Amino acid sequence: MPSSISSSDPQTPWRGFARAFALTAAAVGAILYLFVALVDPWDMLPLSPPWHRIPISSNARYSMPALAISPRFDSAMVGTSTGRLLQPAILDAPFDAHFVNLAMNSATPWEQGRILRLFLRHHPTPRVVLIDIDAEWCFADRHGLSEPNRPMPDWMYEGSPWRGYAEMMNMYAVQEAANQFMWLIGHKPQRFGSDGYTSFVPPDSRYDPRRVDELFRTWAFDTAKADGPAHAPASVPFLIDLLAAIPAETTKILWFPPSSREQQGAPGSQVAATRAACRTAMAAIARTTPHTMAVDFEIPGPIANSRASFWDPIHYRQAVAHMVMDDLAAAAMGRDVPSTQGRVLVPPHP
Repeated sequence: MPSSISSSDPQTPWRGFARAFALTAAAVGAILYLFVALVDPWDMLPLSPPWHRIPISSNARYSMPALAISPRFDSAMVGTSTGRLLQPAILDAPFDAHFVNLAMNSATPWEQGRILRLFLRHHPTPRVVLIDIDAEWCFADRHGLSEPNRPMPDWMYEGSPWRGYAEMMNMYAVQEAANQFMWLIGHKPQRFGSDGYTSFVPPDSRYDPRRVDELFRTWAFDTAKADGPAHAPASVPFLIDLLAAIPAETTKILWFPPSSREQQGAPGSQVAATRAACRTAMAAIARTTPHTMAVDFEIPGPIANSRASFWDPIHYRQAVAHMVMDDLAAAAMGRDVPSTQGRVLVPPHP
C-alpha cells in the first residue's frame, strides 16, 4: 500500500506570525515616528508645522534651544538656578529689550556658553547679555568647562537642525511629544514660561522658617582655612573667549547673585578667599571688555545675614529677586545701588 507523506510545513504558521508581527511593529514604529516629527516637542525640526509650542521638558537643556533661536528676543540671560528668578517681563522695560531667560539648573560654564553661543548665532547683534557668575564659575575645574551636568542634545546646539530627524525615535522624544500634543489640544497646563522664566521656588505663603533652618543645618559648608592666596578660577579664559563672541557694542553685565552668609565663607576660609579671587578676576575682565559692567550682590549685610531672605543657602526669595532686578537696572543706567544690597564693581563704560 503506497505511503502518503504530508507536504505541509509545520513552521509555516510561525513564519506567517513572525512576518505579521514584524510588519505590525514596523507600522507602529513608523506611526510613532511621524507623530513625534509632526508634533516636534522641542520646536527644533525644520519641516514641522508652524504651531505655537511651549517649553515642555523638565530638563531645560532640551527646552532652551528653541527659545535661544526664537526671533521674539533680542537679549539673553544665562546662568544656573541662581539666575532663574530674573523675569524678562520686568527687565524688558528698563533695558528697552526683549529678554529670554536661558538659565538652567546646575549649568556648568560650558553649558552656559553653548546656549549663549546658540543665541548669538541667531541674534548677531543682541542688545543686552546678563551672565550669572556664581559658584559654577568661581569654583569651576576643567571638568566643568567641558562636560554637561545633565543629558544634553548635541544636535540642537551644533550643526544642522536636519540631524534632529535622526534623533526623534527614542522614548524620551515620544514622551515629550505626547506632553506637547496634550498641551496643543488644551488638555495640559503650561508649566514653563515661554520667555524662559519659571518660578521654581514655592509661593511665599508656604515659607516655613523651621524648614529653612533644617535645610541650613543639613547643608555642607566648607570651613577649611585658606592655605595661601587663592588663584583666579579656571573659568577665566573661558569667560574671556565667550565675551569676545559677543559684539563689542552689546551691553554685557556680569553679576554675582546673593547667597547666605554661611555660603560666602567665614573670613580667612578657603571659600572666602576663592570667592574674593573670583570677584577680582571677573571685575578685571569687565574693565577690559567694551560695554561690560560687573555688579556684586554676594556681599555681607542684612540680606546675607537673614535666613528669611532665602529658601536655602543659595536660592533667594522673590522679594530679593525683585531687589536684584531693580538694582541691575539702576546700575546699568549709572544710578546708585544701596550699599546694603549690592556693589557696582565696574560701572558702565565704553
